[in-house]
Amino acid sequence: ARHLFRPRVVAAAVPGRNGVAVRAFMASTAASDAMQEKRVAGEYTAANVQVLEALDGVRKRPGMYIGSTGPRGLHHLVYEILDNAVDEAQAGYATEINVVFHDDNSVSVTDNGRGIPTDIHPQTKKSCVETVLTLMHAGGKFGGSTSSYSVAGGLHGVGLSVVNALSEALEVTVCRDGKEYRQHYSRGKPLTTLSSTTLPDESSRQGSCIRFWPDKEIFTTTIEFDFSTISSRIRELAFLNPELTITLTKEEQDAQVQHNEYCYAGGLVEYVAWLNNDKKPLHDPIAFRKELDGIIVDVSLQWCSDSYSDTVLGYANSIRTVDGGTHIEGLKTSLTRTINSFAKKSKIMKDKDISLSGEHVREGMTCIISVKVPNPEFEGQTKTRLGNPEVRRIVEQSVQENLTEYLELHPDVLDSILSKSLNALKAALAAKRARELVRTKSVLKSSSLPGKLADCASSNPAESEIFIVEGDSAGGSAKQGRDRKFQAILPLRGKILNIERRDEAAMYKNEEIQNLILGLGLGVKGEDFKKEALRYHKIVILTDADVDGAHIRTLLLTFFFRYQRALFDEGCIYVGVPPLYKVERGKQVHYCYDEADLKELVNTFPTNASYNTQRFKGLGEMMPLQLWETTMDPERRLLKQLTVEDAAEANVVFSSLMGARVEYRKELIQKAASMVNLDHLDI
Repeated sequence: ARHLFRPRVVAAAVPGRNGVAVRAFMASTAASDAMQEKRVAGEYTAANVQVLEALDGVRKRPGMYIGSTGPRGLHHLVYEILDNAVDEAQAGYATEINVVFHDDNSVSVTDNGRGIPTDIHPQTKKSCVETVLTLMHAGGKFGGSTSSYSVAGGLHGVGLSVVNALSEALEVTVCRDGKEYRQHYSRGKPLTTLSSTTLPDESSRQGSCIRFWPDKEIFTTTIEFDFSTISSRIRELAFLNPELTITLTKEEQDAQVQHNEYCYAGGLVEYVAWLNNDKKPLHDPIAFRKELDGIIVDVSLQWCSDSYSDTVLGYANSIRTVDGGTHIEGLKTSLTRTINSFAKKSKIMKDKDISLSGEHVREGMTCIISVKVPNPEFEGQTKTRLGNPEVRRIVEQSVQENLTEYLELHPDVLDSILSKSLNALKAALAAKRARELVRTKSVLKSSSLPGKLADCASSNPAESEIFIVEGDSAGGSAKQGRDRKFQAILPLRGKILNIERRDEAAMYKNEEIQNLILGLGLGVKGEDFKKEALRYHKIVILTDADVDGAHIRTLLLTFFFRYQRALFDEGCIYVGVPPLYKVERGKQVHYCYDEADLKELVNTFPTNASYNTQRFKGLGEMMPLQLWETTMDPERRLLKQLTVEDAAEANVVFSSLMGARVEYRKELIQKAASMVNLDHLDI
């Protein structure tokens, strides 16, 4: 989550006739002259065209290469180096990768692969190390007879050079042919030449080590790498590459060193088992592999009885394809066709005219598909979608052949999958009336929102925002304190249904959830998300700062994540942060958002100062004006925008916290008990 402070610009108005405010537009001679000068200065000739040398373009527009200059872009630097090391493992040359967060805010990634070539490149007349570190589109992964890799994730030859360009300092160490080579760089420029020393005769060391210090001039936030964020990506890579061992170490001066080792010999089967750890599987994970025309397809899948949503994660050359692609399309098509084929032959499906849709077939299914493609076609440098049409054909063929063979040999598994799919179909039919209500009724016509929703005047979703508040008391304050032009309020009565434990029919029958779907314009679950149908592009969850408030927030997040995950991808979900304390000293009023804020404020007062501190237990205790000033005014409020960085990790968290298996929550509470400050418990 990241904090957003977005000031609202209010147009200046002057009184007009009948006392109605009108906007004033004035043109002066000075303004006209300035416009003329601007036009002259804005001439577009060859002299205006800049040619940026080598890596200067990366420094000028870093977001184009790493996505952002915030935490996401910072971690992307590690992924670029890590992906290069994994490519060595996929090629069969590396078995170990070590990632270290050093206490000076640098990161090193070491592998035991072949090592970056050190000989002189025939085109650049520089060492190969310097060529790949300083030139864009220089690498050994462009395919063809001269390529060093049959399969790779780094395709554009820019990863290493981009990291170099955006690093205050970078140190490269290569061990190969009995020698150790070193070179130092700063902001993309070499500071030293490539030096070499001979390794001891008995040493068999080989591989590459890249250590870099991110540039404070580029990154807008504090240079701080998050251990759990990187460990999630490393865990993913270890599952996808069973012969590879990856370690992650965090050095800290005054604290114990954190060290994790990841190695999963079971590969995708272990990955599926890990994702379904807190669910009730219907069968052991099904796994199969197919190789055709140089393309390798690995699939593992498992259905669970207590899950009502599906999790399908796709990878191409160990890179997560967040936006899907031809491998996911092929998997879903073949899966639906194969299960329907069995359903038609089976006695369990009495009506031969009814077909199971993909959504019914996949309900409760967790599936990982990993493809290795010699010449993948990704969309953009961020590689979020695979485009190769030939992959779809091979995946379809592989799924149909292997799944058919497995289910014919395991009729009990087939019966349980068909029964699960049929129940999903029945639930969908039972919920049809509610779905039609959602699809056809507008909020204004609907009788299910009897004055609960206080809408805003604006009909433009891009500028409209809705606050989902807890209870009528907070709802009343929020309705009075809001700006009616663009802020809507939807009070919830108590806690909404936990949809992690209930099927679709129960979900659609729930009044509070109907209010949410209708009020926000969410459409129907399973249909393609249409942002233009959304009535508000900012959905702000605003609950009390207590245990019940946290529970309601978690229930809402579970609903949004399972019902319409695209809301997170589009950046529509926010959490409002109300203040915890109000401090009055004389005529001055201060608001503090946490204990640290309060302590910092009190330290600024003289030692003998008298002041009153009020602890807000709920939003309903605030006067409407207070709520506006502290929590709703765009110029002063504190909002957290929620995004999903790791879908697999998020899926595990939701199913662990909100699923039916109580023992896993007990275990989680026991493990986390030592981290809780008993003084902060709301007992």
